[in-house]
Amino acid sequence: MIIRVLGCHGSELTIVDGQGGTYECRTCGFLVNETCMVDAGSISAGLQEAEEGKIRHVLLSHAHFDHIKGLPLLADNLAGRVQTGRLQTGPVKIRALSEVLDGLRRHIFNDVVFPDFTRLPTKDSAPLAYHALDEEKTFTFDNLEVTAVRVNHIVPAAGFIVRHGNSAFLYSGDTAETRRIWEVAAKEPRLKAAFIETSFPNDLHNLAKVSGHLTPETFAREFVKLGRPDLPVYIYHLKPSYRHVIEAELKRLNLPNLHVLEEDQVVRI
Repeated sequence: MIIRVLGCHGSELTIVDGQGGTYECRTCGFLVNETCMVDAGSISAGLQEAEEGKIRHVLLSHAHFDHIKGLPLLADNLAGRVQTGRLQTGPVKIRALSEVLDGLRRHIFNDVVFPDFTRLPTKDSAPLAYHALDEEKTFTFDNLEVTAVRVNHIVPAAGFIVRHGNSAFLYSGDTAETRRIWEVAAKEPRLKAAFIETSFPNDLHNLAKVSGHLTPETFAREFVKLGRPDLPVYIYHLKPSYRHVIEAELKRLNLPNLHVLEEDQVVRI
């Protein structure tokens, strides 16, 4: 699998690096094998028009703004292409827990915040379609096998096990301390990597707890549950203002294959 990191932070901000330059932090969005987005915080911000047009599926972990931010813009761009005949592949399938899809219907694509692009321009030519996921049931599309597992966040949320050929990766979604997803992932024989959120530094553990996120300390306790200390793990969803502090705290964990993701990085599994 080829995973392209369009965005990997818990917010958007331009921060100053150690050499006096700047670094653009974007919200979470990961493009898998060119056709599937895992979360949709950064789509148009990271892709050209032709690349956007290849997206056929979006896996949404939950409905918080930083994970859906790119969906309305994607829909708007695709709607125009449908009308001019430049998009003839059917709607992009938005796949998530039913509660997550209900949140999109009621709060985003509700003709108040944004047009309902599951029925506009017409029901037959709409650029988006909703597809509810059953928990812990595997479904297949574009040669990917995906299992959604509920995690512990302040809104309904899931992580995913994504498989292709002989490889698989875990995507935690936004989560505080949880249990089931680690149990499912620990039994996955093809597991080659884990993408796990870590949002706040240790001294903001109370904020992390009430908002349903991890710190380096709680991440370490969760990662142990996988029983694979040598598994490559990719950290994402850092809040940009605390990136440098979180990186330093993660480094002190001395995990052999720990990596902090950056925008525009490509991970091959």
